[in-house]
Amino acid sequence: MQKQALTNKKAPKIKPTIGGSTYVDPAAMEWRPSQFEGIEIKVLYENKEAGEMTCLLKWQPGATLPFHKHPEIEQSFVLEGSFYDHDGICKAGEYVWRQPGSFHETHSDEGAVLLAIYRKPNIFKNTAGFYDDPVQKGFDEDQASDVASEDRC
Repeated sequence: MQKQALTNKKAPKIKPTIGGSTYVDPAAMEWRPSQFEGIEIKVLYENKEAGEMTCLLKWQPGATLPFHKHPEIEQSFVLEGSFYDHDGICKAGEYVWRQPGSFHETHSDEGAVLLAIYRKPNIFKNTAGFYDDPVQKGFDEDQASDVASEDRC
């Protein structure tokens, strides 16, 4: 009886969305320079209106990402090499995420390739995001020093 019930079930009316998946081949993409010396980017997904971006970042040995704020969570998975900040080091095969509202500067002595996922662009002193965009506003120095003072307490 149970077998008969299974064969009598109707097929679901919901069908897969044709074109609902976007496949990206990062190997076929060129590395593009970012606004930061020694850091290149391949954008895998971007929704500028929402501020979302998923990208590959390639850091040359000795590269530094200047002091910046994370307006939302940032997630990074290191594919090659390593990078670090004041809290620790993230090596190939490891993952790190940053708290919303946190400030830091990151460095890579050996170079790195990482997958980064942003819900909103990082905010630097004079701009936001990885592109030199005069429309994007940076952070206020006093705001950054207030947060740094709070972190020391």
